[in-house]
Amino acid sequence: MANIFVPHPVKEQLPGVDFCLTSNPSWPVAIIMGFQHYVVMLGTTVIIPSIIVPLMGGGNQEKAEVIQTLLFVSGLNTLLQTLFGTRLPVVIGPSYTFVVPAVFIVLANRYNVYIDPHDRFIRSMRGIQGALMIASIFPILAGFLGIWRLFVRLLSPLSAVPLITLVGLGLYAHGFPQYLPHYFKSKGGIFERFYERYAVLLSIAIVWPYAALLTAAGAYKNSPPNTQFSCRVDRSGLISGAPWIRFPYPWQWGTPTANAGEAFVMVAAAIVALIESTGAFKAASRYASATPPPPSVLSRGAGWLVAFDTTVDYYVSFLDLKYSRSLTYPPTYPSLDFQGIGIMLDGLFGAVSGSTALVENVGLLALTRVGSRRVVQISAGFMLFFSVLGKFGAVLASIPLPIFGALYCLLFAYTASAGLGLLQFCNLNSFRTKFIIGFSIFLGFSVPQYFNGYVITSGHGPVHTHSAWLNLIMEIIFTSPATVAVIVAIFLDHTVARSHASTRIDSGRHWWEKFRYFNKDPRSEEFYTLPLGLTRHFPSV
Repeated sequence: MANIFVPHPVKEQLPGVDFCLTSNPSWPVAIIMGFQHYVVMLGTTVIIPSIIVPLMGGGNQEKAEVIQTLLFVSGLNTLLQTLFGTRLPVVIGPSYTFVVPAVFIVLANRYNVYIDPHDRFIRSMRGIQGALMIASIFPILAGFLGIWRLFVRLLSPLSAVPLITLVGLGLYAHGFPQYLPHYFKSKGGIFERFYERYAVLLSIAIVWPYAALLTAAGAYKNSPPNTQFSCRVDRSGLISGAPWIRFPYPWQWGTPTANAGEAFVMVAAAIVALIESTGAFKAASRYASATPPPPSVLSRGAGWLVAFDTTVDYYVSFLDLKYSRSLTYPPTYPSLDFQGIGIMLDGLFGAVSGSTALVENVGLLALTRVGSRRVVQISAGFMLFFSVLGKFGAVLASIPLPIFGALYCLLFAYTASAGLGLLQFCNLNSFRTKFIIGFSIFLGFSVPQYFNGYVITSGHGPVHTHSAWLNLIMEIIFTSPATVAVIVAIFLDHTVARSHASTRIDSGRHWWEKFRYFNKDPRSEEFYTLPLGLTRHFPSV
């Protein structure tokens, strides 16, 4: 009985995970789980084009083609992420952060001269492509020069709590938990685990046919157009608009165009997406039962390192002379930021949105307790497969959006709870800790709400200058709950009682000290080493 009063021990790796980052389920289970990850990412993949493409003048055919392109690019980015990036089981897909700058471009006055809707679609698509490609330069340089690594090293468990928590809770506007496993708990643990692992597919298998029956019975016949579009299974227009076979390719819409102001707006969105991806990476590492990824891995993480030919080897030698801290081998190289590479691919192919680590798929890791890297790589295969076979992919993409909204309620919550789990590393009996956590989370909700409310009531944001793109940059940054929260948390964590002897321990920095550098803990090499011997040429230190 005395043991019940002993505090719970701190766990650097989350226990209770069935398959961790480097362990793999059987191939049949892995394929089903990979398909489940593919289904979950379809919600965001369908919603974003459904918002943007009609404003561009596109119809069902254009929307289906953009969705195919998004799937294709997401599959490529996910494979690159799991092979050469953080190597965490994260799905890379479109980000809501890029919706505002994309709409800003689409509604530009210069496109009003195009009367034909298809012409307007093509011209505005080229404008989005050009802005995305220019915007990708900033995150590439941030990783290439090691700047993002420096930012990540500012994070402590204390300041990471608001970041990860609001990465999940900040998406509440875009989103029923499952009680079925608890009913079967008394029947035996095998049933409970089965319903947990395949909850998404089982839920869709029940609700989707039910929605089809309601549609066939005329339940939505007299409903408002928005309700019919969301709830009917025959109103998406994707099946009729999608081609049977189509291969997305770079510059498929023509030569991209560029506008400086629009590019700056996209840069702001890229920075916000990079911050939110960092929080998602940390949550994914937790649910994959891996150790906290070192800053160099996160910088590499939205990242990708390549050294396959003599040209790159020569460039590596140049970097060694310029950036190496010592003359001993292996040298230190800055990381090439994959967030920038992913956004560059989005711009090349015309995906209307930049990329980020999808929060809903991170939540699925927690729901299924399967954090295997192989499962996510299989999901990338499904993305590539269905992006080419348009009709088959359109059938799944036509799942009514409220089904995804219900799933998000659960999956976003799991991601948010990963952030709260980091409180175990902090001193919760410290008023300094309570102030930083509470104040940063409160401002993370309050400041975006202030900006959004100001726009609704005044038609413009609180920052109201003669430069529309500058106003929008401020709105993009300060309407991101995770971005606001982490800025406030890092500032307070490095300024409030900084010289006090207990500050470092209260913030939990001593727990993460061994993970600040790649070679300080042998588990980092186990989880995050690059394949094909690339770590030897591009060591993460």
